[in-house]
Amino acid sequence: MKKNPRTLLWLIIGLTLLAIFVNLPKVNNIHFANKTFNFDSNSLLRALKINKNLEFREGLDLKGGTSLVLKADMSGKSSSQKSAALDSAKVVIENRVNLFGVSEPVVQTSIANNNDYRILVDLPGLTDINQIKDLIGTTAQLTFWEEIATSSSKISSASAQTKIKKTNLSGADIKQTSVTFDSSTGKPQVQLVFTNDGTKKFADITTRNVGKPVIIVLDNKVIESPTVNEAILTGNAVITGNFTIDSANQLSTELNAGALPVSLSILSSSIVQPTLGESSLAKSLFAGVLGFVIIVIFMSILYKKLGIIASAALVLYTLFVLSIFKLSSITPYGITLTLSGIAGFILSIGMAVDANILIFERMKEELRAGKSHETAIELGFSRAWTSIRDSNVSTLITSLVLYAYGIGTVKGFALVLAVGVLVSMFSAIVITRTFLRMVYK
Repeated sequence: MKKNPRTLLWLIIGLTLLAIFVNLPKVNNIHFANKTFNFDSNSLLRALKINKNLEFREGLDLKGGTSLVLKADMSGKSSSQKSAALDSAKVVIENRVNLFGVSEPVVQTSIANNNDYRILVDLPGLTDINQIKDLIGTTAQLTFWEEIATSSSKISSASAQTKIKKTNLSGADIKQTSVTFDSSTGKPQVQLVFTNDGTKKFADITTRNVGKPVIIVLDNKVIESPTVNEAILTGNAVITGNFTIDSANQLSTELNAGALPVSLSILSSSIVQPTLGESSLAKSLFAGVLGFVIIVIFMSILYKKLGIIASAALVLYTLFVLSIFKLSSITPYGITLTLSGIAGFILSIGMAVDANILIFERMKEELRAGKSHETAIELGFSRAWTSIRDSNVSTLITSLVLYAYGIGTVKGFALVLAVGVLVSMFSAIVITRTFLRMVYK
């Protein structure tokens, strides 16, 4: 049974109004009733008490940011362990950066000829080197120490004490952390839950240190040295240093992201200016707009009324995709626009037109066979659908593989292309079909 084209038309109108609202440019200095107003979609969100901004998230090549070179300290690692340790450190840094919501970071490893192990990190939008140090946590290694013999002296530094030694328990044995609050003082603290191996290690350590302190050290700095009153066999512990809520959350995030298997130091850092620049970006956008106009002219000349309808659907397609880009910015995993992402978007426009061409050619065949316009529309869409579906599914599979195994801008290209393909299917099958039904009703 056919769906009511009027119902679909109202749905399209509603989505179009929403897209226009999301993509509404900022309008300044509107004079009304002797008052001046500044208006954009974000002002409407604030009026609705929604504290989010709709904006495009830009990558390193559009927005600029910071590029870091980190050197890994491989002392104490055997030759067979060094490559694995470097790869593990790369994964940990990626996890930490992603947990903090940095858009489309690039993290790569490099091994020089002199066995100089490095990690290269590009962070869009961040230019404060101190913030970046806190973000990455260049070492952020949590270790647990115990006394060799009872000592009454106050422990101030793990490295300065000769009567303590490092245990085999570390941040790598932590399964999960969370921020809780001390019931007596109300201060924030970090709750630790150890893995099965970590639970056994922690139980052994607390069993043999009843009545003695167990020193908790983060980056060679003592943050707590509680005395063990009884053996702890449950695999739970609490760090109660002088935390603020922000510092407790940051430590919890770093530990959840994993412990670095090696110490890292910043070898060099540089502020990266937008590589495209305003002039280059304007030229790229001009090329995209020019291509769009040429497609509209081509379709209108070749398919007459059908081409005009397809061009109208293509305009709506562009509005919808741009709206998705903006709406995703209010989520932790928003779509980041880079030059490669813009290329994926323009490519998806061509694929949207390709679907219309398949449909129109099928309609021509039905019209030549003597079918009415209404019948030709339905048969054209139904018989072209399998080809459209299969070609788009193959593109989506390719995008999925690129996103799963690519890095940085390759992932951005794959994600933008996948979104564009999905919206192009909706544009060709729903929007164009509804318009044709209304015109030839």
